[in-house]
Amino acid sequence: MIVLTLAEYWLWIGAVVAVAFLLIGVDRIDEDARGAYVFRPLLVPGILLIWPLVLWRWWVLETGRDNWRKRHLPERRAHRVWAVLLAGALVLLLAAGFTIRQTWPADYEPERIGIPG
Repeated sequence: MIVLTLAEYWLWIGAVVAVAFLLIGVDRIDEDARGAYVFRPLLVPGILLIWPLVLWRWWVLETGRDNWRKRHLPERRAHRVWAVLLAGALVLLLAAGFTIRQTWPADYEPERIGIPG
């Protein structure tokens, strides 16, 4: 019951943030969004769920603390690690799939499917 109550509060706060961001914030941080009102309802479900990130990003862009040159450096550094890990996982999954064999019951005989009579 408490989880549902917390989820409800989360969504209500997200709704308030969505209204404020879509009416005020989007025009201030993205000049291409000025006058474009059709796409804004499409943003509502995402803002409801990740409203803390929306508020943080809005604050960073409003205060001018955004350094666009360094914005994607941590993610790019992590790409190499994740590429190696995912390649290794793929090799392990394929090896496990080829080594584990499914055995059929000894008394199983295949049945030919024909046209109903």
